[in-house]
Amino acid sequence: MVSRLAVLPHYLLPKGALTNFAGRVAGAKWGGKTTWLIRWFVGKYNVNMDEALDPNIEHYSSFNEFFTRALRPDARPIADADFICPIDGRISQFGPIKDDQIFQAKGHNFTTTALVGGDAELAAKFQNGSFANLYLSPRDYHRIHMPCDGRLTRMIYVPGELFSVSPAAARGIPGLFARNERVVCVFDSAHGPFVMTLVGATIVGSMATVWHGVVNPPRMPHVCEWQYDDQDIVLKKGEEMGRFLLGSTVVMLFPKDVLSFNPAWQPAGAVQLGQAMANLKK
Repeated sequence: MVSRLAVLPHYLLPKGALTNFAGRVAGAKWGGKTTWLIRWFVGKYNVNMDEALDPNIEHYSSFNEFFTRALRPDARPIADADFICPIDGRISQFGPIKDDQIFQAKGHNFTTTALVGGDAELAAKFQNGSFANLYLSPRDYHRIHMPCDGRLTRMIYVPGELFSVSPAAARGIPGLFARNERVVCVFDSAHGPFVMTLVGATIVGSMATVWHGVVNPPRMPHVCEWQYDDQDIVLKKGEEMGRFLLGSTVVMLFPKDVLSFNPAWQPAGAVQLGQAMANLKK
């Protein structure tokens, strides 16, 4: 069990100020200084630029451009599975939702209702369903893709904290993913509804979706919702749906008796976009 002292800095840090500062730095175009910063980051985190569509560090005019870089089309083949992994990163936790309880780490759960911003009717669709919490570290590719075909119906911005979402923070901060700022994206599919929640964190300057663009900043003080029932926004399996600036977490919810996870998946295991995540339950 992570001690309270170990996570105390997460409570004391001026997270909002740090995040706003990081956002300004990441968006700045400082020529050679920006190139130096990117080169330092690539070296520190061992970023594989050979996978990038444009591997030349000097071609990125801002850190944001580098951080949300596209991959080569052949870098992430799509597995023959009903549901694919939507990101590069690591598995935080996954498995069954017990009633409305999502497992975060030993000793910590959070509810589906809290995750989606208090909408009990939406949360009820995932009673005893399945979840997956996937963590993106600073070194990872930071675009988020679709696990299966889906038609967008709603997007909900939920204000919140900006705690780190590192594995240590997940073990030590109760209800972390339902406390942090987040963007809840609701889709319909041939297998029922599903949710992809982009969770903000310390120094995550912004979150964006392909249909809306940047959702934050500004950081709104209240829950905001966008309805898309009158639009035909359909994204195919493997298509990009959003992106982070700096590392964070994606939490996915699926209904009861829809899918069976890849038996090779394990908590803390490394995953890549396009790998098999699950198949339909037989």
